[in-house]
Amino acid sequence: MAENVIVTKSFDFAVKIVKFSFHMQETKKEYVISRQLLKSGTSIGANIEESQGAISKAEFIAKLQISLKEAKEAKYWLRLIHASDIYSNPNLKELTNECGELIVILTSILKSAKANR
Repeated sequence: MAENVIVTKSFDFAVKIVKFSFHMQETKKEYVISRQLLKSGTSIGANIEESQGAISKAEFIAKLQISLKEAKEAKYWLRLIHASDIYSNPNLKELTNECGELIVILTSILKSAKANR
């Protein structure tokens, strides 16, 4: 079976978000924003995984729309961390870029899925 790119990318992103958020909590003792990022950043992949078992096209689209919403939220938190200078980390730019890639991929998948309803 071929690799599902969005499943793999979202899982890899979630792992990085977990490590990033926990490191931010340990080093900066910052728990509010890091927790928000942790929740939204890991929810992307969780909803994508759920979409893989959808029993209808409508359910598939709904789960991916939730993933897209969560990806946009995660990108917001990453941008806020950068703009507010509360945590300087070399992985911040990479995570922001990866989140943007997930948004582009999810948008494309949703566009195709809606067109093929």
